[in-house]
Amino acid sequence: MTLTSILPSMRRLVPDPIVARHWPANTVAGLDDVVIAAVSLHRLAEVCGTPCVHTAAAVEPGTGGRASHEETVSVVVARVTRVDDRSGNRLVQLDADLANVEALPMDTRLIARISTAHETPALLGAPDRPTLLPADLVVGDLLAIPCRDAASLHDVRPNLGEPYGRCGR
Repeated sequence: MTLTSILPSMRRLVPDPIVARHWPANTVAGLDDVVIAAVSLHRLAEVCGTPCVHTAAAVEPGTGGRASHEETVSVVVARVTRVDDRSGNRLVQLDADLANVEALPMDTRLIARISTAHETPALLGAPDRPTLLPADLVVGDLLAIPCRDAASLHDVRPNLGEPYGRCGR
């Protein structure tokens, strides 16, 4: 339990903490963005479109954040295309397909805007991907989702009917 989960209004002043071992080395969480080795994920999505993927060195376990020379992790940036809470379970659909990557949905971050709403349970694209997301999540919001190992744009191909992003082409 963090201060920002107890008092969501604090998110305007203090960024939510990240679990460093799930994110690439040199990751810095900001109020409305995640920056990896000087690459803004919000800006990456603006330039490349969504979904897009950023792959970088993983954190070497037990080193306090040093970059691994062997392991890589990826972050998928995807746009919310639908929020459905009619069934009692809030299902959040994305313009990315996470079925082919080992996503870590519990570490998903909202980027490009600051939400002061409490986080509520949600299913990220599928019933087997539970997470906590802001209650005021809307279509068009950007989410940064860390993934184990390296992923490519091909791995997170958009769902049918959605245009392909431009990154990695």
